[in-house]
Amino acid sequence: MFRVVFVMDIFNRSVVLAKGGIREKYLPISDSSIICSNSDPLDIVQFLQPREVYIADLNILQGKGPLETNAEIIREVSLRADAMLDFGISSMEEVEKALSIARTAVIGTETGTLSIIKDAAFENPGRISVSIDMKHGKVLKEDPEIPEAPLEIVKILNSFPLKDLIFLDLDRVGTASGFDPEFLRKLVEYSRHSVLLAGGVRDMEDLFALEGLGIRGALIATAVHSGLVSPKVLSSWLRSDNK
Repeated sequence: MFRVVFVMDIFNRSVVLAKGGIREKYLPISDSSIICSNSDPLDIVQFLQPREVYIADLNILQGKGPLETNAEIIREVSLRADAMLDFGISSMEEVEKALSIARTAVIGTETGTLSIIKDAAFENPGRISVSIDMKHGKVLKEDPEIPEAPLEIVKILNSFPLKDLIFLDLDRVGTASGFDPEFLRKLVEYSRHSVLLAGGVRDMEDLFALEGLGIRGALIATAVHSGLVSPKVLSSWLRSDNK
């Protein structure tokens, strides 16, 4: 079954909307959503009832507050949905903090090292997802051990007991600009893990197309808030016969 993961970018305990991965330009989701009347994370989760949520803690990612700023509300969300948490993990201590308030910790190539990814995966099998962060066609990274080519890092990660690989194209986040099917097909071919796509999903047809490519799920927000993807798919598995 194809997984549809609802994305919530949280800043100062409110949900905001991404535009092209430019975090400084995120605005309260209620300003643009046609389905949510406010920006409170708990109200949104209660209303949409997603099976899975991906939470990005923008206070930490932007250096504008400690984990405690949003920790309690993220913990409350995690009690209502299977949550994966991303706040720019760069140490094992931060992995432990993330796992203390969410089911899954997301380590992005932009901030994590290959060593931390490996240690976290083997110490917490099935609870670590790796986000392959891309911009302008290249992997965003600081660790020289992480290859710049996305397919090369996929091959390295194949030997780690990860939950998922998340392919995050920051150029497409919040843009509903589609995706590169040939590249995604290669990504699936190379990976021994489930591959999830983040960024670029436009509508329900895109979700069915991704399923056909072998992608196991998609992280979406904009398409739901704009009404192009039915909120109903957030609370149940997506099936191609539901077209």
